Amino acid sequence: MTDQSAPIEAMAAPARVPAWIGAGAPARRTSTPNRLWPVLRAGLDLVSLTTALAIAAAVVPPGLTAPWALVALVGTITAFGAGNLYAPRPRLAIAHELRRAVTLLALVSLAVAALAIVVSRPQGIGDAAVIHWLAASTLVASGRLALYGGQRATAARTGGSPTLIVGAGEVGHRMARRIDEDWSLGLTPIGFLDKEPLDPAHDDLPLPVLGASWDLEDVVAHHGVQTVVIAFSTAPNAVMVELVRRCWRLGVDVYVVPRLFEVEGRRTRTEHLGAMPLVGLHVSDHRGWQFELKYALDRVFAAVSLLLLAPVLAVVALLVKVTMGGPVLFRQRRVGRDGHDFDILKFRTMRGAPELHGDANSDWARLVLVGTGVDAETAVRPAADRRTPLGRVLRALSLDELPQLWNVLRGDMSLVGPRPEMPHYVERFENAIYRYPDRHRVKSGLTGWAQIHGLRGDTSLSDRIEWDNFYIENWTPWLDLKILLFTLPAVLRRQGAS
Repeated sequence: MTDQSAPIEAMAAPARVPAWIGAGAPARRTSTPNRLWPVLRAGLDLVSLTTALAIAAAVVPPGLTAPWALVALVGTITAFGAGNLYAPRPRLAIAHELRRAVTLLALVSLAVAALAIVVSRPQGIGDAAVIHWLAASTLVASGRLALYGGQRATAARTGGSPTLIVGAGEVGHRMARRIDEDWSLGLTPIGFLDKEPLDPAHDDLPLPVLGASWDLEDVVAHHGVQTVVIAFSTAPNAVMVELVRRCWRLGVDVYVVPRLFEVEGRRTRTEHLGAMPLVGLHVSDHRGWQFELKYALDRVFAAVSLLLLAPVLAVVALLVKVTMGGPVLFRQRRVGRDGHDFDILKFRTMRGAPELHGDANSDWARLVLVGTGVDAETAVRPAADRRTPLGRVLRALSLDELPQLWNVLRGDMSLVGPRPEMPHYVERFENAIYRYPDRHRVKSGLTGWAQIHGLRGDTSLSDRIEWDNFYIENWTPWLDLKILLFTLPAVLRRQGAS
């Protein structure tokens, strides 16, 4: 059944539609096909490992003699292959790959050293193994980071491998838009395959429907398709299963959007009962002790940050006072965890007052409410742009948000979490936007998973909700740290800044 249940807003930035996509026109192949990158990774690893073995032999002679060096080299390449470090990947992500590579290097070095001690007891083998692991970890990581940069640059320049999406329903169109917006995937959507396509309203990515399931071979050959994404369509399951097998025979990469994709997260575990997979779904306990510990650490971090940033806060406060006079801080009611209202603090960036001149983001709110059944014209009052020159700078650098560290110290907010909305917006959105109330399960945050992905300012609210709920349901301390580390680069790139 074509999925039309999840409401979607097509409010993202105008999509880039490659000029080479057209009816009857053969698709342009990328200059560096996806299948070449695993070969390049293997070649770089081979050079890095050989260099690391030479360094270990020079630092701790005799250490790893030629036979044991060969064992270490072959064992590491084999372990990398078994660990899927040479498999084509759907996303140009690097952190998980580097962690796995360093871990496998440590295990192989330890195993080779232990085996050498048992067999021949060579002098200095332990020290040599440690030197080899340190050198190999550094060189392999450096090589892969360099290749990662080249792969990202290639994806940005060429658009990535031509990608066909099976299923032109709501989920299929959403997947096409996400792939098109995120060039780091290394994919470019070229069109859909669906017998009964849906024509969603407000779609900013006008991709053609290239045929139905029986046209797969012709479409793949004519458009040079390298990747197929299986989304939802009206075709029976038997047809979709056979279509996947046909893709395998054609040698194209296949990815499948699971039917229950909204509850599938990073903590899934797949077991097999015979040939039948059984996927276990696990979610973070936002009422558990882990979140309480997170909030306690938030307060400690906020207190230290306020002390360290006191000179910056003082300078900004003085500039606001000189340029605008009146109160330096702006207070506004927001809705946080479990619907709790609190006063959020910001440096003033605008003249006038919202209760007299309207909300600054009213145009965005009106767009959100279009098509939801809520009368956007009467629900949200329009407002003029009242930002001061200083206010524009503060907003561009997100310096106006720094006083919210006091909100974190008070316990109203967290360092990382969904951004809070005003009460009257919450009242309008909670019944109109899919899963909007679910984001209030945790404390609001200074930054968040949605924000570092550019979903701030006048961007799609439904996309924000999806990213926020993904964060809540897949929370780990590492995810918080990752978000904090990526916040500054996102601010400097001014992603979604208004």
